[in-house]
This record gives sequence, C-alpha cells and structure tokens, in this order.
Amino acid sequence: MIYMANIGEDELEWIEKVRSGGTIPLRGVDGNYSNCWSSPHGDKFLVRGPEYFSTKAKVPAGESLLKPLGFDWIRSSAKIGEILNHPNSRVQKAIKDSFPTGPRPFIWAFNLQLPSKENYNLVSYFASIEPLPKGSLIDQFLKGDDHFRNSRLKLIADVVEGPWIVKKAVGEQAICVVGRVLSCKYIVGDNFFEVDIDVGSNIMAKAVFHLVFGYFTTLTADIAFLIEGKTKVEVPERILGCFRFSELNPSSAMPMEPSNSMGSDATNTNLQTSMTTRLWKSIR
Repeated sequence: MIYMANIGEDELEWIEKVRSGGTIPLRGVDGNYSNCWSSPHGDKFLVRGPEYFSTKAKVPAGESLLKPLGFDWIRSSAKIGEILNHPNSRVQKAIKDSFPTGPRPFIWAFNLQLPSKENYNLVSYFASIEPLPKGSLIDQFLKGDDHFRNSRLKLIADVVEGPWIVKKAVGEQAICVVGRVLSCKYIVGDNFFEVDIDVGSNIMAKAVFHLVFGYFTTLTADIAFLIEGKTKVEVPERILGCFRFSELNPSSAMPMEPSNSMGSDATNTNLQTSMTTRLWKSIR
C-alpha cells in the first residue's frame, strides 16, 4: 500500500487519467459549469468542534483527510455494487496499468445507489494521503465490523443551487448517520475500501430521491462523508472526502452492467430501516 504523499511526479499520470476519465468532466476543465463534478473545500461543512460535548458548537471541517480522485455517473438495468471489483472499473484499470507490480495506492469509493426506472450510481473516489495513525478513528473504521461502521458513517448533503422544493425536502447541511437508515455494504480489497449505499432501501429516502431526481439537470449539490465523533478525544470531526455535482444529465450517465461474479444486490444483514424513521436529521 502506498499513499499520495509518497507518489512521485512520474507516477501522477494515473491520477490525471482517473480525474479526467468517465463521462462527466471535472468542473472548469473545458470552461463548462454544467453536467460536471468538482470537490469543494471541507470548510464549507460544519462538524462537531473540539468543545462540542460541552457547548454543542460546530466548526468548519477544514481540509479533507482524503484526496479527491474522480467521479462516475453510471446507469444500469440493475443495481450495481462493488464498483472497484467490477471488471470494467476504469479506476482499477488506471492503477493496474501504472502499478503492474509492487504496492498500489489505497483507494476509497463511496457508491450511492439511486433507485429509478433505470438504476443510477453516483460514485466518488478518493485516495489516502498519508499513513493512518494506529488506533485513530479512521483506522478503527477501516478495521471495525459493520455494526461499528453503520453507527459511525455520516453523510452531509447541501443543495447549493436548485429549486425551492428540493432545498425544502433535503434541508440545509442535512446530516444522516447512513447505516441507521440505509442498507450499506462495505467491501474491503487489497488496495481499496468501498461503501455501497442503497438509497432505495428506505421508503422515505426513496421518496426524497424521486422528487430530487426530477430536478437533476438544474441541481448543484455537495456531499460529504465523515466518521462521527462520539467522545471528547474523537472531536473535532474531520471530513473524509467530499464532492460536488452540477446539473447532471441522466442521458450522460455511463452505461454499465453488473458483473456476474459479484451480483447486483447490495443487501446488508445489518439493514435497519423503519417506515417512520426520518432520513435527514439535524444532529446538533
């Protein structure tokens, strides 16, 4: 395993290949600010600060722990999981081509599985910048069981631009402890960690998405992932990684079909859904 900080200039070609690949361009590369992706600074998100447990004060998150690598907008006839194990994974291909032998960069992928007549996926890719301190919260998250991960992984959603009805439905900097309301599958490989998040596994989440999807071509939204700090030594919280998508056109999604070897259902035995559970909750 190697880290971004240890990658030389002559090995950066694969990073550019990942960032510029796929069907959705990086924002500003060609002067286009629609149907694109980017990565906002972590400071735009408010997280639990160092005095949170005495004052409930939140602070700007600061620099993300992981380096943004790329983004995929995918459509398929069936739900797709285990993106980084897929034989057509462009990210793994770029890494294998650049690192045919020896250690490879450690990659994180967050795969939001979106329910529709066609199945869509928002997939964000990140790389570890430096070795993880042993015993740190992120180290515990990687090595922990699914119960621990489900109780800690948080998602922050913020509608930057979009219709009033969408902003009302999602809320401002809406926070969700993902594993408490959605089915999550965690896939650990030799050089990667992937989280498949099934948005259609909760009736309220599914309803909100169907509303939002109707406005995708006019919507700009930020999504951040972090690990919840539950004790004084675990705050301030830090953003793992974040991404922004702008005015995505469903017709521009990259077609991909599930691999027969992996299956397409990301069902998790730890699924905890409730018809009365609110997807978005403000955690103060």
